[in-house]
Amino acid sequence: MRIALFATCLVDALFPESAKATVSLLERLGHTVVFPSDQTCCGQMHVNTGYLKEAAPLVRHHVEVFEKSSWDVAVAPSGSCVGSVRHQHAMVARRAGDEDLATRAEDIAGRTYELSELLVDVLGVTDVGAYYPHRVTYHPTCHSLRMLRVGDKPLELLRNVRGMTLVELPQAESCCGFGGTFALKNSETSTAMLSDKMANVLSTGAEVCSAGDSSCLMHIGGGLSRLRTGVKTVHLAEILASTEAA
Repeated sequence: MRIALFATCLVDALFPESAKATVSLLERLGHTVVFPSDQTCCGQMHVNTGYLKEAAPLVRHHVEVFEKSSWDVAVAPSGSCVGSVRHQHAMVARRAGDEDLATRAEDIAGRTYELSELLVDVLGVTDVGAYYPHRVTYHPTCHSLRMLRVGDKPLELLRNVRGMTLVELPQAESCCGFGGTFALKNSETSTAMLSDKMANVLSTGAEVCSAGDSSCLMHIGGGLSRLRTGVKTVHLAEILASTEAA
């Protein structure tokens, strides 16, 4: 299958390893990965903050860039950005009075998947041949749970990783407190939520906390680092891309 990588701006700027791991994993599974190089921000932070007018050019750019490339499905190592493409882009276009753009956005959205969705639902794979000899707990991010409804697909994939001990995270479905600009506008509430999440992560005795969104891992990882806990945050894609040979 020909798969387009929607890297997301946060991953591109701060966490490129998760995008590289996504490519490595998919190519190991026998697929061709293409990268529409003119892609940029999907506009999620603009929409979530109420700037729909400013988001409209970003939606148009995203649609035009991905229309130029030949691909069967697109994938992103981010539940929140896929959520934006799938649930916000057509709405933004319609609010701007552009029905043609909305229809085109719906076509792109209908073929865009979060990584665990793509692997389990589209490619029919739950064992990707990964090897990761560590004690790991998994944080299911809000957008992947509540917008995309990925359910336990990430856990299905992690349970088949050889050498790994997967431990359940208490109160797993509670938000970590990031929420994009929420963490800036409501910093005290965000910090309190982060404290609860970190306490739950530490209670598992895990070496690694994983998730499908770099934004949440940035928030959790920053807190764990400041406390000098020694617990690392690693994107789901990086665990699934790991092999015994590597």
